[in-house]
Amino acid sequence: MNSLQSAGLSLAVGILVLTLKYLAYILTGSVALYSDALESIVNVAAAAVAFVALWIARQPMDRNHPFGHTKAEYFSAAFESILIVIAAMMIIYEAGMHLWAPVALQSVGWGVAVSLLASLINAVLAAYLLQIAKRTLSPAIKADAVHILSDVVTSTGVLIGVGLAWLTGWWLLDPLLALLVAFNILWIGASLLRESVGGLMDEGVSEDELQPIQQIIADEMLGALQVHSLKTRRAGAITFVEFHLVVPANMTVQHSHDICDRLEQALQRHSSGMQINIHVEPDSEVVHSSFITPTLDS
Repeated sequence: MNSLQSAGLSLAVGILVLTLKYLAYILTGSVALYSDALESIVNVAAAAVAFVALWIARQPMDRNHPFGHTKAEYFSAAFESILIVIAAMMIIYEAGMHLWAPVALQSVGWGVAVSLLASLINAVLAAYLLQIAKRTLSPAIKADAVHILSDVVTSTGVLIGVGLAWLTGWWLLDPLLALLVAFNILWIGASLLRESVGGLMDEGVSEDELQPIQQIIADEMLGALQVHSLKTRRAGAITFVEFHLVVPANMTVQHSHDICDRLEQALQRHSSGMQINIHVEPDSEVVHSSFITPTLDS
């Protein structure tokens, strides 16, 4: 199943989970379960936007978009973070209303059972989406998976709290848990916004991702003198890498082209979603800082 199909599955499951969680709220009147249902509304909206964004991202390059449409996925993640903030504000308002006047819950057993079923479904979906995100490197699917997984953790805490309130009769636990849910959602929203803005601003790959790229270049550049001006950026599932390759001035065009081919093939074996741009220069362009030289045992 590809990332677009996974987004469609997430949307369908999200609607089912939202229905179950809202039913749990209707059965109990719990503001904590209500806040959990509100977060599921965000999940459904985010899954719908992710589906559209992934459809756009899959469109081929055209005259107006020579680098493709993959950045559309970051708009999906940014939109999801905004929805999360709105949901958190709604939860805080509702919890604040109940904080000063806690309400005894009804049919807690049935409500907890229905909500638990919804959380189990979400847990299976999150595990599946994380696998798809790892395989496809899709930021939209990753954002959806992380959000759903956090929803599972949040729901588990809510269920434990509602159960304790039911057993002890301390109904103040209900709105207090709703506030905790709201602050957790805000933290998730901030994290997703940070990632999406980084993608839109052409942020380079992390140091952990950069090191193997540098090592591959050093191992495969035999015949060249050095590499400098290495730059990376990510657009959706595609990683763009560009650098200057310095070769001896008397090297033939064919020989330098062969080195470039070897470098490109090695980097694409490391990551299939990588686009490489190499600028070949003569040895008069050698630099003395921020460069890569061939591995000695290459």
